[in-house]
Amino acid sequence: MGVSDAWKGPLLCSLAMVLVGSTVVVSKVIAQDIEPFAATVLRHALALPVFFALMRWRGQRLPRLGRRDALLLTVQAAAGSVGYSVLLILGVKLSSASDAGIVAGTLPAAAALFSALLLGERPGWRLVVAIALATAGVMAVAASPGEGLAHGGGGTRLAGIALVLAAVACEAVFILASKRLSAPVPALALSALMSGGGLLLSILPAWWMAQASPSTFTPPALAAVLYYAWIPTVGGFLLWYAGSARTSGVRASLATVWLPVSALLLSLAFLGESIRSGQWLGLGCVVAAMLLAALPTPAGRQD
Repeated sequence: MGVSDAWKGPLLCSLAMVLVGSTVVVSKVIAQDIEPFAATVLRHALALPVFFALMRWRGQRLPRLGRRDALLLTVQAAAGSVGYSVLLILGVKLSSASDAGIVAGTLPAAAALFSALLLGERPGWRLVVAIALATAGVMAVAASPGEGLAHGGGGTRLAGIALVLAAVACEAVFILASKRLSAPVPALALSALMSGGGLLLSILPAWWMAQASPSTFTPPALAAVLYYAWIPTVGGFLLWYAGSARTSGVRASLATVWLPVSALLLSLAFLGESIRSGQWLGLGCVVAAMLLAALPTPAGRQD
């Protein structure tokens, strides 16, 4: 690995995580005017043609899947492409984007916890401490005084934080399901399948929800959906896989610390949210948890 790749890989992965962090902020804008399932339909309808165009450019085709893998990919799309997006939009509607960004940063620890509970993997002491730190971080955020008038009171804010935690759980399921495929699927084809699956799975709920909660599709909300579809969804994918191809898995994982940092700073810069001491404490716990979760064990060091 050359000197250029030594810094380029982690840089590209870090930029991808900055974009992922920005989805928390744009979800706040979307939530004000567009129903979450309708926003999910628009997001995937806009991203899917781009993925297909990239596959055509790279000469790739969608793989043939067995019944088991097709079921796993359906679960992945339901959890990651639909569940995560919908729950995140609902969560930031009830809480602040800065709260949601910090809570979303617990993903690596949540994935480790789900691996232990669902797959029977035995976490080492680092992952146990990481899970404890992530939990402490969420508790610090939840216990910090919120902007009650802006978000409908403390109970509403806690409900928003719980919805973001549910979104994180969906994303953890998404990550674990991909590890259970009988044969690896190329990253670009997998992204196209996830986007297509998310589109199909969200159309019917979007139609049903539109009867009770019609969207207004204001220019700011539509611009936020366009950004979500083409920048974090497509651009984040390209940056992440380009970066991870140039660096080790450990160094790529360490870049995830930028997700909550990005969400917190962008919510401050673009939404004018104030950052309180409890949120800074929560951010510190979550970042420490992400670092611990990403570090290799001594027996399998990849640095």
